[in-house]
Amino acid sequence: MVDGILADDVLADLNDPQREAATYGTGPLLIVAGAGTGKTTTLAHRVAHLIATGVDPGRILLLTFTRRASAEMLRRVDGILRERDRAGVSRKVWGGTFHAVATRILRRHGKKIGLAPDFTILDRTDSEDLMQVVRTDLGLGETKGKAGRSRREQDETRFPLKGTCLNIYSRAVNTQQSLKQVLQKDFPWCEEHEDKLKQLFSAYVDRKEEASILDYDDLLLFWRALLQDEDGRQQLAEKFDCVLVDEYQDTNTVQADILRGLSPTGRGVTVVGDDAQSIYSFRAADVRNILDFPDQFPGTKVIKLEQNYRSSQPILDATNAIISGATKRHHKQLWSDHKQGDPPQMILCNDDDEQTEFLVDRILTHRESGLKLQQQAVLFRASHHSISLEVELGRRNIPFHKYGGLKFVETAHVKDMLAYLRLAENPRDIVSGMRVLMLLPGIGQVKARGLLDILTENRGDFSCWRDVSPPKAAMDDWPLFVALMRGLGDPKAKKSVVGDQMHRVRRFYAPLLKGKYDNSRERERDLEQLELVAARFKDRMEFIAEMSLDPPSSTQDLATDPSLDEEHLILSTIHSAKGLEWNVVYVLHATDGNIPSQQAVGDTDQIDEERRLFYVALTRAKESLYVTMPQRYYSQSWNRSDRHSYAQPSRFLTKEAREHFDERMAFPSIGNEEEDSADATRQVRESIKGMWS
Repeated sequence: MVDGILADDVLADLNDPQREAATYGTGPLLIVAGAGTGKTTTLAHRVAHLIATGVDPGRILLLTFTRRASAEMLRRVDGILRERDRAGVSRKVWGGTFHAVATRILRRHGKKIGLAPDFTILDRTDSEDLMQVVRTDLGLGETKGKAGRSRREQDETRFPLKGTCLNIYSRAVNTQQSLKQVLQKDFPWCEEHEDKLKQLFSAYVDRKEEASILDYDDLLLFWRALLQDEDGRQQLAEKFDCVLVDEYQDTNTVQADILRGLSPTGRGVTVVGDDAQSIYSFRAADVRNILDFPDQFPGTKVIKLEQNYRSSQPILDATNAIISGATKRHHKQLWSDHKQGDPPQMILCNDDDEQTEFLVDRILTHRESGLKLQQQAVLFRASHHSISLEVELGRRNIPFHKYGGLKFVETAHVKDMLAYLRLAENPRDIVSGMRVLMLLPGIGQVKARGLLDILTENRGDFSCWRDVSPPKAAMDDWPLFVALMRGLGDPKAKKSVVGDQMHRVRRFYAPLLKGKYDNSRERERDLEQLELVAARFKDRMEFIAEMSLDPPSSTQDLATDPSLDEEHLILSTIHSAKGLEWNVVYVLHATDGNIPSQQAVGDTDQIDEERRLFYVALTRAKESLYVTMPQRYYSQSWNRSDRHSYAQPSRFLTKEAREHFDERMAFPSIGNEEEDSADATRQVRESIKGMWS
């Protein structure tokens, strides 16, 4: 470091565009960072540069899409600043996800718009459960078919399930489109229920207000509302000098509004992203945010990072050709100093079984050559695409981990444990209340609702339950349960170590767990691990918010000393693979109807996103890339029926793109099969002719 700037030797590891981006001034800056071009390194150096040039780190806001990304970024900032004896200064930076930062800001300043600071947060599955409670209260979805109506007639008027209802609601609020627009475009089969959905969503909003709870969407909506309030806007505008947003291509309409609210002119704003990797429209992400950024903030400096540090040039040539077909994009051409390498392979397979046979063969071949299983990944568009492969891997005793499934905190036993703390923190939380009460034998929905009504009438004092006569089946558990909730609800408990509270809950819950779920011992180990994590927190509300806002995917994410030496192959949906890389990547089922998905056909925007999804899959590869295409799909297993159809290669594999692939059959024929076949054909024809001689 030298007098307020980063020293040349610190910047020496950056290429010219990275250095320009890191040291740019205070005007609006868009860094278009292609896959594998070092965006994290660039953004970390930019934060370090801002601090080195005198910006107070406490007035820097760094928004990322995962907590880990934020932590990694700030760790790198500390490493850069260490030479100037300023290590640790990054702890003052406001770093975190949009939702986590929204929570902090709303707890501090939400009163300005009438929001109490003690709100609790619903995660995705909790929101679905609350939607179901309201749905049931309104009598929506009840079967009231007239006698004689066919099942088909009744099905046509069936009301959407809770998950679909929440998807519709979330899409409307995050895109800021009317319900009618959302239904017409994304949920046309639900259009006939528009009026009832309006009634449901209105009641859902009221129920959240009554219980002082916010869902994920609310966190962003209330943050935006705070910025639209005159006093709130002024207070927040004075809070930050610089705002930096990572993965800007994944932001939605509300998040873009928040950014403009924080800095209407774009002064101090830096966004980093890659429009070619915008693949989350199903979460309401809007690629137009990054495409239109220069128009929204006049005077924007656009810097493109095109030097790739991950993949070999032959792989990049193929991926450049694939993405060049996108209708809307920031044009860039990825290149690498790693010029040598095998071209990507396009493998034609007879069917799914031959695809599986080829994959296992190549995976084991690479392993025998010294490449560990963890350095290889099999990627697919939909989770069910890997079923045949999973069966064969199991049969061959090849260990694998599959990603793209249920998160750890979405498992029933973990949600049960957390529900006790959530109810203690907010006795008006009907979702958590119903959950913990119905764990007790003999207590159903009606009884649980009545008990929660009593609790509400007594202003959340759990002592009121001592006078309740429980069902006979819960007679032994009820006094222990009431004592537990009274203890957790005591104001002093909020200040006690969260791990101690979790331990008390676990002791009570363990017998219920054994009676309710299979694999109870494995589930108990999960809860023991969760208790250890809770011990790191001194504040219960903070722990609950952390588990809601940034949930771990598995117990491995919670462990302090995870096992890192167990060898296993990676199986992953393409969406879950974004941001990761492997030496060898296999992309399955690259045929029309799979990539792109059949549901996307006919919609230009969705086809563009499917192209970007394919591009993301291909750019995960460092050294070797295989794209496999079964040519025949059976309507049932081939040994049960011969009915099948032929597949076409993915439309993204155009003639121009295929020039960059080596194209071959999975298992080429051995010997001169064409001549042998020709001889056999001649013999058959001569035999037939002989019939007429």
